[in-house]
Amino acid sequence: MARLETRIHDIVLKNPVMTASGTFGYGEEFADFIELSRLGGIIVKGTTGERRQGNAYPRMAETPAGMLNAVGLQNVGVETFCHEVYPRIKDIGTNILVNVSGSSIEEYCHVAEMVDELEQIPGIELNISCPNVKKGGMGFGTNPDMAAQVVSEVRKVYHKTLMVKLTPNVTSIVDIAKAVEQAGADSVSLINTLLGMAIDVERQRPYLSTITGGLSGPCVKPVAVRMVWQVAHAVQIPVVGLGGICSAADALEFLMAGAKAVQVGTANFIDPTVTVKIVEGLDDYCRRHGVEDINELIGII
Repeated sequence: MARLETRIHDIVLKNPVMTASGTFGYGEEFADFIELSRLGGIIVKGTTGERRQGNAYPRMAETPAGMLNAVGLQNVGVETFCHEVYPRIKDIGTNILVNVSGSSIEEYCHVAEMVDELEQIPGIELNISCPNVKKGGMGFGTNPDMAAQVVSEVRKVYHKTLMVKLTPNVTSIVDIAKAVEQAGADSVSLINTLLGMAIDVERQRPYLSTITGGLSGPCVKPVAVRMVWQVAHAVQIPVVGLGGICSAADALEFLMAGAKAVQVGTANFIDPTVTVKIVEGLDDYCRRHGVEDINELIGII
């Protein structure tokens, strides 16, 4: 086999394939389909300070080559995660990161501080696409100053690898990436979902209860690859790429564009074994092309 090991700051990945938050539950839901320890890492669903029920149904809709979702960060809350979920998943044999979400800087810091105490969680992914309730609902990640502020405050209480997930719904994602790097981020992941909308013309109303939602799936991949390429050339910290990855070839696009690792999201809903297939596909590609180490391909574009 080729050497597939990569590194995200202090986190060593046995291969560059991770799962995207919100598409893989807490990992245990997929244990009947794949051997979880074969993955480079798992990023569990968005975790907030308190339990959330999410948005009203309907909150998912199929689109050409993708899907819209407006789940609304449904989760058990950080207390339940730490005391009930973490003990069940901590020994699955791969890196586990927690996606940390919130509606205020105080909530982000509270969740991050609690997760910091969990010995077998080596990092968090800070979801700065969340709306800042104190700023009229504007997403933290849509303004460089706001993004830097939340990262800076979380950095004070969180001492392991801090990955920041960037929203594509901005004029310049490079400006946001530079801002969070300067504020103390150890890595960035991108892209989160694109804002979209779909209308049921027969019933003459939107498909989603929230009217708009996050667009993901193969349709967003060209946008995601372009943004990863831009950011990888603009920052010194590791970049993790995601957005529409369904195959090893898709993953390789992101790696060649500069990503140190990738996350697989929507494809998990189509094929629960897709992540392992991608790992195998990366090894096959390296073998066919005489590549001994996957890092030889990272950033070659």
